[in-house]
Amino acid sequence: MKSDHVFETIARYGVVPVIVVESVSHAAGLADAMMEGGLPLAEITFRTPVAAQVIKAMVSHRPEMLLGAGTLLCAADAQAARAAGAKFAVAPGLNPKTVLYASQADLPFAPGVCTPSDIEQAMELGCKILKFFPAEASGGVSMLKAVCAPYSHTGVKFIPTGGVTLDNLASYLELDIVMAVGGTWIAKADDLAAGRWKEISERCQKAMEIIRRVRG
Repeated sequence: MKSDHVFETIARYGVVPVIVVESVSHAAGLADAMMEGGLPLAEITFRTPVAAQVIKAMVSHRPEMLLGAGTLLCAADAQAARAAGAKFAVAPGLNPKTVLYASQADLPFAPGVCTPSDIEQAMELGCKILKFFPAEASGGVSMLKAVCAPYSHTGVKFIPTGGVTLDNLASYLELDIVMAVGGTWIAKADDLAAGRWKEISERCQKAMEIIRRVRG
């Protein structure tokens, strides 16, 4: 899937569930829950040793899902994510080597930024979709509006992640510069361990209700 199509799909849904999965055995249940909740999209973070296996299992079980990889800290992570079937990738920071690999591998990639210098370096490397992280700890909506104002004419878009919840989701999505948000609240590790698939589906549904209300 081409980069433009990937990010268009992400923008259409408006929220990217950011999920830490500890066991491959959770992959099928998680994929089914998200599909039933109307949010066939997820970022599986590379914070666990089974992340690539989880992506591969979810792709196999639900090939219609748009699955990406998060917390990519180096080019080797990006390579493993792509080999597992990830259709996009996200990082907490800006590593030029990871950006280069993603570009060469045709892997849609959103590096993490937090300052004007970060934004300008990312743009210089050809990145137009950026993860604003950590969003709330860095000042939230007001900080994002201020730091991104000088770049609004460039077409760069942001995916704020970190501290975004159902309570403040709308305030981020109302900003033109926000493509989508990262949703860490949708499926927690303890939800997966306990098999709370219904609760995960309900959170997906609630998120989509807010997005429809805000964006029409």
